[in-house]
Amino acid sequence: MDVLLFIIMFILGLFGSFFSGLLGIGGAIINYPLLLYVPSLTGLEPFTAHEVSSISMFQVFFSSLAGVVAFQRKKRKARNGHALVNRALVAYMGTSILAGSLIGGILSGHLDGDVINLIYGILAIVAIVLMLIPGKGTEVAADDLVFNRWIAAGAAFAVGIVSGIVGAGGAFILIPIMLTVLRIPTRTTIASSLAIVFISAIGGVIGKITGGDIPIEPIIYTVIGSLLGASLGSRVSSMINVSVLRYGLIVLIAITAVKVWASIL
Repeated sequence: MDVLLFIIMFILGLFGSFFSGLLGIGGAIINYPLLLYVPSLTGLEPFTAHEVSSISMFQVFFSSLAGVVAFQRKKRKARNGHALVNRALVAYMGTSILAGSLIGGILSGHLDGDVINLIYGILAIVAIVLMLIPGKGTEVAADDLVFNRWIAAGAAFAVGIVSGIVGAGGAFILIPIMLTVLRIPTRTTIASSLAIVFISAIGGVIGKITGGDIPIEPIIYTVIGSLLGASLGSRVSSMINVSVLRYGLIVLIAITAVKVWASIL
């Protein structure tokens, strides 16, 4: 085992997922630039854009799986019988995002690395804008929820394609869409998005395996760190005010986006 590789990938997985759990955003928007630039700074062989998207996709898969398991445990402990997950919403958006992420994952294997970086650069800008827009979800009960199924399915399919390409679950785009466009209740959005992103990650992982460029060892090390980081981040988020950190993260993502765009142009 390469000790340096283990240490760096473990730390990157821990760091990225910690802030993902702390701030409640998709981990890939943080992890992609970390995986792209940090290894080379530490003396490791730099990863290609294809390898970075594959590592990120597997990380999202296991992180979202852990999130779903944690939610189910929390749900079983809850004493009220109110449903938070809307099954129709998960069915329409989950099916669409699965198809989109599968296509995106396969497509990424045929794209140039600069194109993948370009797509990340666009997503980074979108993430910054969406993080600055306050959520406007309603508080209608999940069982009584009415939403436009065509818009939900179409938006999920589009998000799935771009997310599958860069190795993301798409939560940082999906959640604002669900809150502001579909007007989904906040609690239902958070609960349902866990299942939707997990379904997206399944399609993305299958697509990445089909497309190749799967660095097994770095993926294992990063996933181990990310599982610990996401749990720690979620616990810390309930104890502190993270609004300042959120704006700090926006600046960090903006700097990364500038670097990505500069390398492309």
